[in-house]
Amino acid sequence: MQRQATYGVENRSLASTYPMSDARGGRRNVRRPDVKYMLLIYQNPAAWEDLSEEERNRVFGDVDALMEELTRSGEFVGGEGLADSSQTKTVRVRDGVPAVTDGPFVESKEQLAGYCIVECETPERATEIAARWPDARYWAMEVRPIMEPAGEEM
Repeated sequence: MQRQATYGVENRSLASTYPMSDARGGRRNVRRPDVKYMLLIYQNPAAWEDLSEEERNRVFGDVDALMEELTRSGEFVGGEGLADSSQTKTVRVRDGVPAVTDGPFVESKEQLAGYCIVECETPERATEIAARWPDARYWAMEVRPIMEPAGEEM
């Protein structure tokens, strides 16, 4: 059975470097509101299969180490791997009629494999994290700011 390259980790509480006192007088960490970024993880499923088991294990190990670091720093917000694209449905509505087709509509061999949400002070930091993600070495990562509910960023 193939081990899917997934990066799912449950949402974790945010920690930070801004110590505050809690109700019992002890120190606790509180994160100030930085900008959230979605790191979109792209993979080529055929190329993933071509990696040796050692290379795949190295990717998983690198992801685990980075996730641990981001969790400790309070920058990790959440993320998940996505099911194989064969499980995907694409929906388009034309003239009020929905058309549902199997699979993604992609021209390239690379497909969206998962995402990670980080909360950082700068876009440069989010890009630095994406560059350290193992998939960036093999395929691609995309970094997008997440809009606030008011959508003022548009």
